[in-house]
Amino acid sequence: MPRIQLKDIDIDIVLKDIKNVHLSVYPPDGKVRVSAPKGMKVDTIRVYVISKLAWIKKQQQKLRSQERQSPREMIERESHYYQGKRYMLEVVERQAKPAIELKHDYLVLYVRPGSSTSKRQEILNQWYRQQLKDKVTSLICKYEKISGVQVADFDIRKMKTRWGSCSFESKIIRINLELAKKPDECLEYIVVHEMMHLLEPSHNKRFISLMDHFMPKWQYYKDELNKLPVSHEEWKY
Repeated sequence: MPRIQLKDIDIDIVLKDIKNVHLSVYPPDGKVRVSAPKGMKVDTIRVYVISKLAWIKKQQQKLRSQERQSPREMIERESHYYQGKRYMLEVVERQAKPAIELKHDYLVLYVRPGSSTSKRQEILNQWYRQQLKDKVTSLICKYEKISGVQVADFDIRKMKTRWGSCSFESKIIRINLELAKKPDECLEYIVVHEMMHLLEPSHNKRFISLMDHFMPKWQYYKDELNKLPVSHEEWKY
């Protein structure tokens, strides 16, 4: 992968079969990547990046100042999030099938005696995944009807660099498991974002127009999503 350096910033360059240049700044440390059309000269890309240096530094500063949670230990009275709300963890050991229950401000985790931290996290993740599957299914159905977009399938997975992604060719979208912790409006924004990419793969004016039409407040939800506390392994979108 080609790379250029400007002052103290390293920029990775990815040459792809695209028409426009795309600039991205990735958490947690503000890594910079430029996707550019095949055949574009490195010097041309360098000039483009120089013109965006102020924006890059601003994004890096935002990433480094964002509130982050420490790794979860899955113990009593630890904070956990669901749909943007903070819950206190209550662990109940019993000889029965593991389960999750929400009781007021508590997230009750029913586990077998002696369960490990990793097993408790696995149970919680499975519950998060099922909640997301139900919600994403409903959202896709809603926006297929009003937009005409057809989604072939979707997948819930832990993702290190994005809140969501999609395949324009296969019409499959992917949703980050961490979105179960965020408000429903933020999940809806990501689902719509990926669905609109099935109509327009790039972030051009047409894509923005589609987002404005089908979800007028999408910019607000995007900003809210990126303001929320993130875990030590989450990334911004």
